[in-house]
Amino acid sequence: MAAILSLLKTAKLNGHDPSIWLSDVLTRLPSWLNSRISELLPYVENSFS
Repeated sequence: MAAILSLLKTAKLNGHDPSIWLSDVLTRLPSWLNSRISELLPYVENSFS
């Protein structure tokens, strides 16, 4: 739970709507390559729908 809350707070601090970020990540995750997992982290340089 702490890891999820940390990611949601990071999304908010980086200007993302946490619910949009989480929805987007959960949609992409099943087919996402492990080598590109850092692209799903909620940082400013990553964009989400």
